[in-house]
Amino acid sequence: MLLVVDVGNTQTHFGTFSGDRLVEHWRFATVRTSTSDELGAALRNLLELRGVGLADLSASIVSSTVPQLEPEWLAMAEHYLGHRMLSVGPGLRTSMAIRIDNPRELGADRLVNAVAAYEQLGGPCVSVDFGTALNYDVVSADGEYLGGVIAPGVEISLDALTARGAKLPRVDLVPPRAAIGKGTSEAIRAGIVFGFAAQVDGIVARISDELGAEPATIATGGLAQHIVPHTESIDEIDDLLTLKGLKLLYERNT
Repeated sequence: MLLVVDVGNTQTHFGTFSGDRLVEHWRFATVRTSTSDELGAALRNLLELRGVGLADLSASIVSSTVPQLEPEWLAMAEHYLGHRMLSVGPGLRTSMAIRIDNPRELGADRLVNAVAAYEQLGGPCVSVDFGTALNYDVVSADGEYLGGVIAPGVEISLDALTARGAKLPRVDLVPPRAAIGKGTSEAIRAGIVFGFAAQVDGIVARISDELGAEPATIATGGLAQHIVPHTESIDEIDDLLTLKGLKLLYERNT
């Protein structure tokens, strides 16, 4: 069984594959001070809820946007799983040419999403990841990573708004009734949901103009479900896109 781990700034998303089948997946809060032992204990406890043991995991791969946690996951795999965990970074075979100024600065999560999006959609394509940041990653018709866009994410924007606006409440991201809010909470919801939807459509339109073609688009990330229904440019949502990309990269390196 293959363990795939996506360590994000806010959440860690991991799952297990048996062949091509995703057996189960989980999310838990990313704690930047976690040790390899704490990660091993958390992994064991979640797996046991589904009747899976650490001994059932014969291989693993990790993608991390938190530098201090990558070595902890690698140490956890060596100590508790008894094998060397692959990590997404320089030296890993991706079968995707990276056409940016400094390929080493490309975030692991962005590369994984681009690989998965191209595999799933063909090219040209754009993956839009609604995480801590809102990442747009662009792949050419020939399967080359061309670059992308990074914007503040939904939760960061909400946190900043309520932290800087003393009288502004924190709101749940339920669909706003209208663009013209009849109260403060409704006005914030309209601004966040419709504002981010308009951002997505505007950026995808600019990307299309630069490509000279209309790309296929796919969204992922925990908050995609709140924004994507109000967009016009996103073709589909796949919450498992990054996990699928990690599986692809594992297979290309074994």
